[in-house]
Amino acid sequence: MVDVDLLFKYKNIAFVKNKADHLIERRLSHVELFKGHFLHAFRDTVQNPDGSTGTREFVIHPGAVMIIPMLDSGRLVMERQYRYPVQQVMIEFPAGKLNDGEDHWECARRELREETGYEASQWAYAGVMHPVISYSTEFIEIWFAKGLSLGARELDEGEFLDVFDASPQELLAWSRSGELTDAKTLTGLLWLQNHLSGAWPLDWQTTPATP
Repeated sequence: MVDVDLLFKYKNIAFVKNKADHLIERRLSHVELFKGHFLHAFRDTVQNPDGSTGTREFVIHPGAVMIIPMLDSGRLVMERQYRYPVQQVMIEFPAGKLNDGEDHWECARRELREETGYEASQWAYAGVMHPVISYSTEFIEIWFAKGLSLGARELDEGEFLDVFDASPQELLAWSRSGELTDAKTLTGLLWLQNHLSGAWPLDWQTTPATP
């Protein structure tokens, strides 16, 4: 049997100790369903707060980073990429999954360079989001980047995407029209709005430490 608690620790997934005990589900059994290239699926039997039992199927994910790259003009570096599960070309901020043991800021630097060709001289950690809390441990850290200089892209084999730039106003319009529906990018846009308004200041650094 795989110890899911150890897996969560290994994947940097931290459970918040919730004092609302009347909402907590407790694991009774744990079964591995599938182990793929980077997704790991399980089915747990749990005891509900009222004493009844239920099943929970979920996926262990290594975590990821998303970058909000700000050009000196105020426009944002964006991507268009075909996402097979939804059979659509999506508008997104650059993002990518963490490699085992990889520093999160180094991951953000790597993904920005590989996917867009840009390097950034200043970085700021914004926060973290959990995009699919009902069935996955996935978390996505949100990083801002500025002082951009353009070099060559280093796309992975089999990776195809377009890089373009857009204004915050265009992103908002596409969100309202339904052209932009990617959850992480919508969350990034919320951060961007509040940062630009001055409501959510950022701590810019040249070599930030992973939070």
